[in-house]
Amino acid sequence: MADPDGAPITPVLRGRLRVIGRVALLVALVTAVGGIGLRLYEQAAVRHWTEQQAIPTVSLATLHAVPAVREIVLPGTVRAFIDAPIYARVNGYLKSWNVDIGARVRAGEVLATIETPELDQQLLQAQADLATAQANEQLAQTTATRWARMLQSDSVSRQEADEKAGDHAAKQAIVVAAEANVARLRATASFKSIVAPFAGVVTARRTDIGALINAGASNGQELFRVADARKLRIYVDVPQSYSALLRRGGAARLRVPERPDEAVPATVTNSSQAINEASRTMLVQLEADNSRGLLLPGSYVEVRFALDDRGSPLRVPVSAVVFRQDGLRVAVLGRDNKVALRPITVGRDFGTELEVVGGITALDRVIDSPPDSLSDGDTVRLAVAPASGAPP
Repeated sequence: MADPDGAPITPVLRGRLRVIGRVALLVALVTAVGGIGLRLYEQAAVRHWTEQQAIPTVSLATLHAVPAVREIVLPGTVRAFIDAPIYARVNGYLKSWNVDIGARVRAGEVLATIETPELDQQLLQAQADLATAQANEQLAQTTATRWARMLQSDSVSRQEADEKAGDHAAKQAIVVAAEANVARLRATASFKSIVAPFAGVVTARRTDIGALINAGASNGQELFRVADARKLRIYVDVPQSYSALLRRGGAARLRVPERPDEAVPATVTNSSQAINEASRTMLVQLEADNSRGLLLPGSYVEVRFALDDRGSPLRVPVSAVVFRQDGLRVAVLGRDNKVALRPITVGRDFGTELEVVGGITALDRVIDSPPDSLSDGDTVRLAVAPASGAPP
C-alpha cells in the first residue's frame, strides 16, 4: 500500500491513521451525544419555566376586625305612654269648655259640659213611667193579698187567686224594668260633663261653644285629646339582620335634632316578634322617663343601640369574594400554598367591604382578587411585597 505520493505506507503510519480515525469518531460521537443532551436539558428547562409561569401569583387581602360592641342608629317615633281621644257619649250642644290645649288636667277634672234637652225629657218620662209602675205594683200587691185571704174561706176559686198573684209578679217586673231604664238614663246624663280619664296634658281641642255634638266615635268627632307624657313609648323598625341582637331590657339612647347635645336613656321593653314582609323589619318598643319634658309625643328621634355581638365579625374587601353557583366563597391560602374555597356568611354591606360573620377567622390568609379559574387544591405563588422605598 502506498501514500498519495507513491511512497509505501509503513506500519507506524498505518497505526497513526487508525488512532486519528478513532479519535475523530469519538469526537463526533461525543458531539452528537452532547447536542442531544443539551436539547433535552433545554426542553426540560422550558417545560419547568412554562409550569412555573402557569402558577398564578396572588396577594393577600387585608382583614379588619369589627368591634364586638358596636352602635347602630335608627329612626324612631315618640308616643305618649297614655294617649286617649275624648268623644261624647250623649247628643246635644256644647254648653261650655273649661280647658284649652297645653293645659294640665287631673283625673276626673271636667273638660266641658254638654246641654242635652232631649235626654232630660227622656229622663223625666222614664221617672213618670217608674212612678206609674210602682203604683200599679202596689195595687196588684193589695189585690193579691186580699184574694189570698178570700181563698182561705173558699170565697173565690184557686184559679182566680193565682191570677191575682201572677199579676202582682208581672207588675213587680215592670217596676224593675222602669227602675233600670231610669238608672240607664241617669248614667247617660252623667256624661253631660266630659271629664279627663287620667292626669295629663290636653294636646287637642276640636270643639267650641254651641257646636252640635254627636255621641260615639263613628258619628261624632273627637272633642279633646289628653296625653300623659311623663313616660314615653318609642317605636323603632329594626332591620332583620339586627333583630336577633336586641334583648328585652337592653339599653339605648335617644337624641332629637333640636337638642343634639342631650341624650335621654331608654330601655327595650317589647318587640313584635315578627318580621314585616314589606320592609323586612321588626317593630321594637322602648320606654323612657320624660319627667324633664325633653321629648314631645309625635316627635322624631334618633335611637342609638349598643349591640354586643360576640361573634366578632370581620370586614373583607369585596374583591376577595368569589361568586359561585353554590353561594359566596373566599379563597384561603394554606401553609403548603394550596387554595381552599370556603363558604362564608355575610352580614352588612359597606360598599367596598363586606361583613363576614361566619366561615373564616382573623388568622386565615384570604386571597385578594382570586382568578375566576381558581379551584380547591390549586397551587398558587404568593407575591412578595416590595421593600420600603423600592419601586413596585
